[in-house]
Amino acid sequence: MKKLYIKQKVFSIGEKFTVMDEQQNPRYYMEGSFMQIPKRFKILDEQRQPVAEITKKVFSLLPKFFVEVHGKEAIVLSKQLTFFRAKYDIDAEGISVDGNWWDMDFVVNRHGKRVAEIHKKWISWGDTYEVVIYEEDMDDLIISLVVAIDRVKADDNAASSASS
Repeated sequence: MKKLYIKQKVFSIGEKFTVMDEQQNPRYYMEGSFMQIPKRFKILDEQRQPVAEITKKVFSLLPKFFVEVHGKEAIVLSKQLTFFRAKYDIDAEGISVDGNWWDMDFVVNRHGKRVAEIHKKWISWGDTYEVVIYEEDMDDLIISLVVAIDRVKADDNAASSASS
């Protein structure tokens, strides 16, 4: 079992996250594109080598995000057409997300077996998420999924405030 903490930097140009382990050592870095189309987010390992990339599809009726891990498409997040609260589908081979992922309190299962838990820390400067990973070979995928969900939420919030 491994615990990682995703800490969003509050004041930065472009979106940035640092993923730390329990000893506060950086394990991953996330860097968002600034004023670029299509919107992209890169996840880098501790040596700053690319691990994953999240891309928002540009021309789509409803928002859609693609997540590539080690150069292979691993996850697709697609918004459903609803009239009330935003709802997204998560398409990933054998992966299901159960719980309230809109509030960042959920578990990730692979083929019915729990592989990770994600919980938002409420008393922190900037968003902080605790990620408990039970299957360590899934670190890159789980971190990519959590960052993608966070980016979907941020995009949806930005669209909501722009239309107000």
